[in-house]
This record gives sequence, C-alpha cells and structure tokens, in this order.
Amino acid sequence: MAHHVLQLALAQLNFKVGDLAGNLLKIETAIQSTTNCDLFVFPELALTGYPLQDLVNRPDLYIELEQITARLLELSHQQAFLIGLPVRENGATYNAVSLFSAGQILATYYKQNLPNYGVFDEKRNFTAGAEPTVIDFKGHRLGLLICEDLWSAEVVEQTCAAGANVILAVNASPYEINKYKQRMAILTARCQENKVPLIYVNAIGGQDELVFDGNSVALDQAGKLCVRLPHCEERIGHVVIEAGQIAPGQIAPELSEHAATYEALVLAVRDYVNKNGFPGVILGLSGGIDSALTLAIAIDALGAEKVHTVMMPYTYTAEISIEDAKKQAIDMGCAFDIIPIKPMVTSFMAELTPLFAKTARDTTEENLQARCRGTVLMALSNKYGKLLLTTGNKSELAVGYCTLYGDMCGGFGPIKDIPKTLVYDLSRYRNSLGLAIPERVIVRPPSAELAPDQKDEDSLPPYDILDGIIDGYVEQDMSISMLVAQGYPEEHVIRVIQLIERNEYKRQQGAVGPKVTKRNFNKDRRIPITHGYLQTMLASYKQTRVSDEEN
Repeated sequence: MAHHVLQLALAQLNFKVGDLAGNLLKIETAIQSTTNCDLFVFPELALTGYPLQDLVNRPDLYIELEQITARLLELSHQQAFLIGLPVRENGATYNAVSLFSAGQILATYYKQNLPNYGVFDEKRNFTAGAEPTVIDFKGHRLGLLICEDLWSAEVVEQTCAAGANVILAVNASPYEINKYKQRMAILTARCQENKVPLIYVNAIGGQDELVFDGNSVALDQAGKLCVRLPHCEERIGHVVIEAGQIAPGQIAPELSEHAATYEALVLAVRDYVNKNGFPGVILGLSGGIDSALTLAIAIDALGAEKVHTVMMPYTYTAEISIEDAKKQAIDMGCAFDIIPIKPMVTSFMAELTPLFAKTARDTTEENLQARCRGTVLMALSNKYGKLLLTTGNKSELAVGYCTLYGDMCGGFGPIKDIPKTLVYDLSRYRNSLGLAIPERVIVRPPSAELAPDQKDEDSLPPYDILDGIIDGYVEQDMSISMLVAQGYPEEHVIRVIQLIERNEYKRQQGAVGPKVTKRNFNKDRRIPITHGYLQTMLASYKQTRVSDEEN
C-alpha cells in the first residue's frame, strides 16, 4: 500500500460537443486557477464533449486533435492531468482517457464496456478496448476506467488484479430519476468487492436530450462516501489520498428527487439556449399548469429578461386563464403580450367552410385553434430569433393529446419527459422556493380550452391512472395482461396502448427535450411508425382472456 500523499482535483465541468478550442480553454483555465494538486481529473471525452455521435468519424477531427495534443503536452509541464478524448489507431476509434505529465503521455486506456442501449450508441462509433491499464504515479498504482466500465464487475476486477490500488473513473453519465442511488449502489459494490478506493468524476451540462448531473464522488475501500460534488453545478473538488486512505472532504447535500429533477430541467434549458446561441426564448402562456411550469423553468434558467410570453385567447378561453397567465408573467417579471386568435380562426373557417360542407364539427376545428397559435408563436420566433419552447408533457405526447403544427411547434420541450402527475409535483416544489405559479393554476382541473367546458378527463383517463399505464407499458414493457393484473381497468389499458402506438408519427416530429425518466420518447424508445404489433398484442390478450375464462 502506498504511503505517499496524492492530491487530486476533480474537474466537474461543462464541456460543449465539438468545441475543441472552447473546451481546451476551459481545461487551461481550470488548471491555471488551481494550486496544490498532483493530478487533475477531467470527465469522459472532455476534450471533445460527449456524445460526439457520428462527428467522431470525421477525419478532420483528428487533425484538430493532433494539434491540440501538442498544446496539452506543453500544458502537462505545468500540471499533470487525466483527460478523456477519442483516439484513432490502426483504423479503429476508441473512447479513451490519457494521463499527461511532464510533456509526455504516460498511459492511455481504451474503454472496454461500450454501452449500446437506451440513449447510448457507442458500438456504432467506437471499438472496445481489451486490456486493463494501471499506471504508477506519485507512489500510487492508478487503475484507469471510463464510465460504463464501472458497471462491469469483471472489468473492475481485472483492473485491480493488474495491480491497481486506486480506481480513477472518468464519466459522462446522464441524469435520470433515481440514477444517483443506482450509481452509488454500483460504486459501493465495486469498492467492497475489490477493497479499493474509487474516484468518480462526472461531467455536468445539457446536450440535446441528455443532462449530465455531476455528483462526482470519492469513496474509500469500504464504499464509504468521503467527497461529493454538487448536483448540476460546475465545481472543482479536491481529494487527498494518503496511505491508501481517502481523507474526509466536502460533501455536497444530496437533493430530493423533485429538487434534482427540477435543477436538471433548468440546466437543460440554459445549455440548449446558450450553447446554440439563442438570445432568449418565447412560449405560449395559456394559464394552465404545463406552460406555467415551463415558464418557471425558463426564467430560472435564463433570467426573466430573456423570456417572452404570449397569451392567445379564443372564444373558449376562460377569463381566469387570462388573469392567471398575466399574473404569473408580471410576478416573475417577464415580457407578456395578449394576441387574440379569433380573427385568424374566423378567417380560416370562412375559407374552409365550403370544403367542410355536410361534415360534422370535430377535432379539426379544435386543432385549427392550436395551429393558429402555433403560427403566431413561430412568427415571433422567426422575427426575433428566439427559441420557441413547447409546453407539452410526457402524458400528452404519449397518447397524442397535442396538435402537430400547433402546440407541438417549437425547438425544445423542457417538460416533454415529465408525466402530468410529476408536473404537479414539480410545480409545488418550485413554489416551495418562492411563489412562481399561481395556486389557482395548480388546483384547477386541466383543460385544453378548445371546446366549451372542456376538461382533459373528457378524453383521457384520470392522470394518475394514465401515468401508471404509460409507465408500465413504455418504461417497463408490461403487457396488457400485466397492466390489468396491476389493477388498471381493462378498457383504459387497451385504449391508452392504442393511443400510444397510433401517435408515434407525432412524437417523431416533435421537439427534442431533456430525458429524466427511465425511457423517454426519443433515443430510449425507438419504435417504427408503421407496424402491426398492436394487433398482435390485442389478439394475444384476447386469447389469454378466453383461456382464463374457460379455466
């Protein structure tokens, strides 16, 4: 066991995919701002940002990396550091981490356990490494690992068998509800299995649908937490290892799930807007809870001066909806305009009436209202260059309770992976920090206000039932029989599943938004638009039910 003191700086920083010059500057700034450090540890693919997706296949990327590597070698005379970067060797591309010190690359490790599920496609872009890497550094034997490697007991065991007495793992692990607890269970198990301390450095930041949450930690050989960096915040933390033991250090508070989820949504909006260079955002503020929560997130992310809200009333819009929307905008200090859409709807209907002759009024007329609103918002977005935020939640998107080219218009959906029941929980959480959402908005029965006295439950099951079915079917792959056995009414289960499958075409045309649940509607769940499996499921369920009745 080494008795030398090893001082580490854990660089939990926010890197931008593809911005090699900007990321290098961030690395240099971090190093130059820190003293009394033997080794800086940066996250997975910090130099290029993560995930690079098919950008990693571009030959010119490696020309840029070669030039930057020369600068990193110079920088290593000032400070040793461990950094993630892609490496191309003999025609293969690796997700790698290299230790730079005194003008040399002392070691490079290739990630062995490439995730290829959910939002991850690493086997598409990388070749898996096959060997552990252990490096002698300042009297310690450092075993290098990258993110998913930690989820493999075998990979960690091989690294320790190769002589590691400290594990250094660099990560770009995205946020998900309950993910921190899952991570900690895995990390604790790896420490206890191998009787080795473990340093886990995670990135933070929003990248399209992913949010990297930080929560970097240092655990001793028994798996005891010694250091923890904050959730969703950039931070450089310090860890001291002496005589094989990690000295107790600063432990940031562990947030409640509602607090952690809300902060992840705020970070996602801030980074999507700022990294893509938008001057601000615009959104339709209806007086309902979804747009109210979206507004609170946007203002917390960007500041009220960068948020513009528009209320677009029609014949069926309740006066209290206008009042509540205006009150929230005024209370939160953002721009607010009212643009009635009745003249637009009337004009469209005048032109369409001859073509609609001998047809009954249906959702076509309702959708026309939503599409007028979408046109207004898109016009303002185009004119002022602001990003239009969509305000739909996961429950609505699941069953298609939304209008293409209407309320689905926009470039980013902050709550698209938030079930309706969680929308209420997050709204109450946000109000616990200071009133942001009028109480009447939270307690009113939800309504799209596209028809007289309309309520969501006129068309959908109660949201607690709807969200339970969506969770079971989408996130847990439960069958119809399993959901009915859970106590959900058969008619609701069948109808909701039919709606989910029939509305895939809508979801594939919708805006990107941050993933927080186990399985979001984007890369996590890849379903063909055209398929006949719905009929297969229904036939199988009917056959099972008949068999049960006969028995």
